[in-house]
Parts: sequence; C-alpha cells; structure tokens
Amino acid sequence: MNIPALKPWSAACERNQEPILAVLREQFADRQRVLEVGSGTGQHAVHFAAALPQLSWQTSDRPEWLPGIRLWLAEAGLPNTPPPLTLDVTGPWPAEQFDAVFSANTLHIMGWPEVEALFAALPAVLAPDARLTIYGPFNYGGRFTSPSNAAFDAALRADDPKRGIRDFEAVDALARAIGLRLVEDRAMPANNRCLSWRRTPAA
Repeated sequence: MNIPALKPWSAACERNQEPILAVLREQFADRQRVLEVGSGTGQHAVHFAAALPQLSWQTSDRPEWLPGIRLWLAEAGLPNTPPPLTLDVTGPWPAEQFDAVFSANTLHIMGWPEVEALFAALPAVLAPDARLTIYGPFNYGGRFTSPSNAAFDAALRADDPKRGIRDFEAVDALARAIGLRLVEDRAMPANNRCLSWRRTPAA
C-alpha cells in the first residue's frame, strides 16, 4: 500500500500570509507574472495565487524543496501556478522575464555572497517596470529592532555563521545598484518588514 506523502507545513507561513497578502494586493495589483524566489513549503504560493487569480505565480527553490511545493500545488489545483522551477541563486536563472519578484524569509538564511548573487541576477529576469517585494526581519543603522530579533540572529549564526539578519541599508544599496527604487518599507507583525522596490525606466 502506498502511503501518501505529507505536505510540509510552516507555522510562520500561516501567521504571516495575511499581512503579506495585504501588501501584495497593493504592490502587485497591476502585475501579471510573479517569480517567487525560495518558495519553501509552497504554502505562500497557493495562498497568494488563490487570492490574486490575475497573477501567474511561478514558484522556485532548490531541488530538495520542490517535492513539497509540488504537493501543495497539486492539492490546490489552481490554474495560475505552473510547475516549480529549480533555482539556486548562485546557479542558472530562468531564461524569461517577470514583472514582479517576491521572496519571504530568505535573505537571513542565505550567506551574504548569496544575497549579492540574488540581486546581481535579478536584472536578467526583471521586466522594465518590474516590482520586487521582500519580506523578513531587517536591522536599521546596524541595530536590531527588538530583543527577539537579536535572539533570532544569534540562533541563526549558531546554526550557520554565514546566516544572519541583514542590514536594510546594505540590501537597499544592492537594489539601487541594479536600478531599483524603494517605494515602500512597511512594518509587519513580529518585528518583520515588507520592502518593495520598483525598477526605474533607465535600469
């Protein structure tokens, strides 16, 4: 007898999906194709794709995450969620363009060279007027925004010294270097932020 595989599940995704959706309803209101970098469990993808049916929501992640993403997409059966793409930010990227890119809780898991690789690769996949929205914890002026974020950062670095909460200013500098202009920095629950940029016509 075949035992059905269990979908991966994240409590954090359940908690943050509605606040993030409120941002995406505004930032992606006129978008058509979204590339999600680091789709993880796949929970965000099915929630956002169901709530924003005008969007084609393209999931992507490293190979070990794809089976779980496929389970979520298959169960939801949505018409606007194509099969997930294999994507490591330091490897090949899709040979197509998107007018929006979204990523949640990824920058503090990547090492800083990987964050730099992510932004360096974005121009090739961004349409001329593309939007980028990134969710997660950030430091400002080199300082943690809460004791809980400081404790989280310590736990990340204990697990892997390359990890850690990123400085907003450093991330925004990477975005500006590829022609992205910050259009919103919204406070979110649990001391997180949603940062949104827009590609400028000259980029």
